[in-house]
Amino acid sequence: MPPHIRFAAAPAAVFLLALLGLVHVCAFAHETLAQRAERKPAPANAQNARAGPQIRYGTEGLPAPVLEMREAILTAVRSGSIEDLRTAVELNEMKPAIADTAVGDPIAYWRQVSADGEGREILAALGQILEAGYVALPIGRDIENNRVYVWPYFAEVAPGKLTPAQETELLAIVPAAMAEDMKKGGRYTFYKLGIGADGTWHFFLR
Repeated sequence: MPPHIRFAAAPAAVFLLALLGLVHVCAFAHETLAQRAERKPAPANAQNARAGPQIRYGTEGLPAPVLEMREAILTAVRSGSIEDLRTAVELNEMKPAIADTAVGDPIAYWRQVSADGEGREILAALGQILEAGYVALPIGRDIENNRVYVWPYFAEVAPGKLTPAQETELLAIVPAAMAEDMKKGGRYTFYKLGIGADGTWHFFLR
């Protein structure tokens, strides 16, 4: 090849090699960022969602209307009279769901299903679960006020995933045989109660 052609081709070859190197570096950088993105920890809210709802105790974090309804129910529990529970029921525009089918008079129904015939077994169950921990779930119909507070928190935690301390709390509510059946069945099967953020008593069901 004539010298002048060799000299003219040399800068072009150098430029081509530099361009190929730049492409390689960009590709490497892009791959590295992608790999880092895969290793990047999930956002905190996603981690919290996987961990399940936060468990709280007592009255911590409860809105005033929820506190009012909870206290109305506990007042009846402390009185020992199922008839006093009518006050809490009538605070609702609609009766809470308490059975698989519609119930005309909740008080009469609770007397009927209570082992003692007076509804005291129902009051005892209400007292036990309302003194247990609870969770707040975003399942209400009102978008701006959509949290429903559910007692006990066992209703939203798989029985097989309870810590030893949580199992002890469960055994304060149900017999050991029932707790063992819940583990085998994979779900909580005793009473649970839900009150909306606006104070509406939504359900008390098994």
